[in-house]
Amino acid sequence: MRRSVWLWIIALLITLASGRWQRMTGPTHELSGTASLGGSPIHYVLDRTHVGSGDHRIALGALPADVTGVTEWKEYNSNDAWTAVEMRREGTALVAALPHRPPAGKLWYRVRLARGAETIVLPSERPAAIRFRGEVPPWVLIPHIFIIMLAMLFSTRAGLEIFSPAPRFKGLVGWTLATLVVGGMAIGVFVTHYAFGPWWTGFPVGNDITDNKTLIALVVWIAASLALGRSKLEKAWVVLAALVTLVVFAIPHSWTASEPPHGVLDAAGTTVAAPADSLSGAAVSDSAAAK
Repeated sequence: MRRSVWLWIIALLITLASGRWQRMTGPTHELSGTASLGGSPIHYVLDRTHVGSGDHRIALGALPADVTGVTEWKEYNSNDAWTAVEMRREGTALVAALPHRPPAGKLWYRVRLARGAETIVLPSERPAAIRFRGEVPPWVLIPHIFIIMLAMLFSTRAGLEIFSPAPRFKGLVGWTLATLVVGGMAIGVFVTHYAFGPWWTGFPVGNDITDNKTLIALVVWIAASLALGRSKLEKAWVVLAALVTLVVFAIPHSWTASEPPHGVLDAAGTTVAAPADSLSGAAVSDSAAAK
């Protein structure tokens, strides 16, 4: 098999691995796990993204009939007290709701389950963070994802071209730039607009990590393209651009949003909300209770 084909195969594998990593570490990936309560295993899945309007439904299924629960939430990065919403039972599930927030709004939340005298908190170490956003139409989101993955593929393949006996960078660099501009910038601004309202939230108007990652990749590839035929270091520039792109695309979209442990957020106490007769967590009473 020709070396060029092998380089394309390697580039494709790296691109697929990068996409998988982004999916597993990004804010759309749920928090899931298994805990034990009263000798019974409790399987849970907690969302980290809410898309669209309305409150966010929390549901834990396959729970024994004597298990009760409370969902606690508070504004993200606030010193507010936790608001506790009693979960109601639907068959074998306990359900509650988190109040809707404007696009880009975030909440910390956790679920406290009790069975007899035993209580557990999910997640066990630190609360989950959920981000609210608008719905991005498929005709925007699908081309954006596809073309960005193509940009990653061309970028990686351009870097691997260094292993060819007679490297030809021009076409690969051109395709990398084109897909970054179209998928990351031209379509990417529509993704940002539909999801959060603004058209651009990166440098210099903001510090959004996703927009800035796209901008960094674009800048280094523009520099690499300018070095072609003009610098003796053109090979180094292309390899550098490919490595920088690989690194910035590997940074999770939510890497700046790590949640502190439960105890750090507990000083303000808990405000008790009305029982969840409907899926709304907005009705909050003035009484306070110890957790």
